[in-house]
Amino acid sequence: MLERIFHELGPWNWMVIGFILLVLEIMVPGVFLLWIGIAALITGIVSLLIWDVGFWVWQAQVVVFLMLSLICAYIGKQIVWSRRQDTDQPMLNQRGEQMIGRTATLTEPIREGRGRIQLGDTLWRVSGPDLPIGARVRVTGATATDLELTVEAIQ
Repeated sequence: MLERIFHELGPWNWMVIGFILLVLEIMVPGVFLLWIGIAALITGIVSLLIWDVGFWVWQAQVVVFLMLSLICAYIGKQIVWSRRQDTDQPMLNQRGEQMIGRTATLTEPIREGRGRIQLGDTLWRVSGPDLPIGARVRVTGATATDLELTVEAIQ
């Protein structure tokens, strides 16, 4: 069945697949389908050029498409990484990391390793040694998964 489809559509099947992937790239966020779509279009162009060659059966086309997909994805990754720019605000969207080094007073005591502090207008869950309410603490770490700060007592 696959062989019949490939022979009926000829090299245009890769073009159609490529354009479908490019349209999906527009609708789905990310940049991954772009590179696979480009690989399909390149496979289609190669198919147009060498369609009558005996070894250019559908299995060879699929292998070429898969190799081109890997190559295009690698090149795409290199392009994206080369365009990254260092920012003057490396902690911009890392709220917990911005709190490291700050000091605060416990608004809830730390019992069984858990308590709360207030920094700015936000109450933060903290973990650390058991301490009474009102104790001064310094933030020593942050976990991104549950927005919890790690603290230590200030003497």
